[in-house]
Amino acid sequence: MLGTLLIVSGPSGSGKTTLCRRAEKDGLTCYSISCTTRQPRPGEQDGVDYHFLTQEDFAAKVAAGEFLEHATVHGNSYGTLKSDIIDLLQAGRNVVMDIDVQGAASIRRCEDAIIRRAYADVYIHVPSAELEARLRGRQTDAEEVIQLRLRNAAEEDARQGEYQYALVSADRESDYTRFTALLRTLGMRTSLS
Repeated sequence: MLGTLLIVSGPSGSGKTTLCRRAEKDGLTCYSISCTTRQPRPGEQDGVDYHFLTQEDFAAKVAAGEFLEHATVHGNSYGTLKSDIIDLLQAGRNVVMDIDVQGAASIRRCEDAIIRRAYADVYIHVPSAELEARLRGRQTDAEEVIQLRLRNAAEEDARQGEYQYALVSADRESDYTRFTALLRTLGMRTSLS
């Protein structure tokens, strides 16, 4: 049976990465490791958190058509290798990808039969005051970066109607309970066989 590909989007600070990583740790999914040109944050490791690429290496992969999706976000390039995802899905593995709304739109347009059969998506929405508190609580970004992320969040929120599912964030535990319920429900689809 073909695995499920669940695209998880939401603004920076929405907890989407935490949800995806926890589901992987609990054995519910595989987490897709994206490629990026941004610099690693403290504690991030190449090949674990991201594949950190130079802009030149990234551009070469784009030119070769190796990405399922790619986009520029906050001045950095991000992308997912198509071959990685298809291999996992064909092995019956469920894959989660935390990507922005641009990347999700790109994957929705993908004409690959395996991707189309396995596809589902969810948008994680966080009320604006809560989102700002979360971004400031990280203490990893300068004020201008926080303001950019808040502006981008408003633009991303305007596109949540493009998603099959929405999860309005409350707290980590209730978000995770609802997220895993969605994963289990998607696993019962019969159209993936």
